[in-house]
Amino acid sequence: MSTTAPRVRFGIMTAPMQVDYRDVLRVWREADAIPEIEHAWLFDHLMPIAGDPYGPVYEGWTLLAALAAQTRRLRLGLLVTSNRFRPPALLAKIATTVDVVSGGRLDLGLGVGSRPDPPEARREYPAHGLPFLDTPRAVESLAEACTVIRRLWTEEQPFDFHGTHHRLIGAFGNPKPVQRPHPPILIGGRSSATLRVAAEHADLWNMPGGDIDDAARRSALLDRYCAEIGREPASITRSIVLHVSYDRPGVTRDVVAEAIDAGFRHIVLGLPSPFPDGVVRRLADEIVGTSAVT
Repeated sequence: MSTTAPRVRFGIMTAPMQVDYRDVLRVWREADAIPEIEHAWLFDHLMPIAGDPYGPVYEGWTLLAALAAQTRRLRLGLLVTSNRFRPPALLAKIATTVDVVSGGRLDLGLGVGSRPDPPEARREYPAHGLPFLDTPRAVESLAEACTVIRRLWTEEQPFDFHGTHHRLIGAFGNPKPVQRPHPPILIGGRSSATLRVAAEHADLWNMPGGDIDDAARRSALLDRYCAEIGREPASITRSIVLHVSYDRPGVTRDVVAEAIDAGFRHIVLGLPSPFPDGVVRRLADEIVGTSAVT
C-alpha cells in the first residue's frame, strides 16, 4: 500500500542580528498575512556571530514573545535554543509563557548550543558569565533537558529529578502549555550524538543548512537510530534551513527542490539582512509557489 508524503511547509528565519526590532516585526507581520508561509524563526545568540562584532543582537526568547503577541497565525520558535544558556526548568517556564501568549503556536527548537566554530560564538559565554561544557557533557545535558521540559509540561504533581547535569527538587509547571500534550520539540544539529538525542526526543529534526547530500546522509543516520530504539523514523519531520539569494531566486528554487527530493518537508528560508520591502510576498511568489509539493 502506498503512502502519501506529508506536504511541504515553508517558513522563514530572520536572524535578530545587525537589524532593528521594527525591521524584524515588519517581516513577521507580512509573513503572518501570507498563507504560503506557515512558520517563522529567530536564532539564539547573545552576541553577533557575523558582521560588526559589536553590532546589535536581540535576546531570542524575549523577542519571540513580543512577536508572538504581534502575530496571529504563524507557528514560531528559535532555531535553535542553546541548551547551554538556560537551565531546562527555566526554559520550560519561558517556553510555556510564549505558547500561551501565541495561543498555542510554539515549536520548541532546542540544541546543544554554540560549537567552537565560528569563534565569534564562543565569546558569548565568558562575556555573560556562562560555563561552556565540552561537547560530550553538553549532549548529555541536552538529553536530560528534553526529559525535564516534557515532564514539567505534562505532569500534574511536583517531582524530583536527579540527573548527571540537572537536579530539581519539587519541580512543577503551572500553567501548562496551550498545546497538548505539549508543544512539538524540534532538535537541531548534525552530529551523530545529537541525532541520537533527536531519535529519542524530537518531533522535528532540523539540519542547520549545508550540503543537501550531507543532509540526506544525516537523515538516513537518524532513521537508523530510530530503528535501533524501536521508533518509526517517519514520526520525525525532517526540517532544513536554506539560505535565500535575493538576486538569484532560481538558485534558491533548485536547492529547495533538492531538499524536498531528499525527504525534507519543513523548509526554513533564511533571509539575509537587510530585509527588502515586500520580501515575504516575493519569496512566496518566486520560491514557494513554484516549489510546493502536496
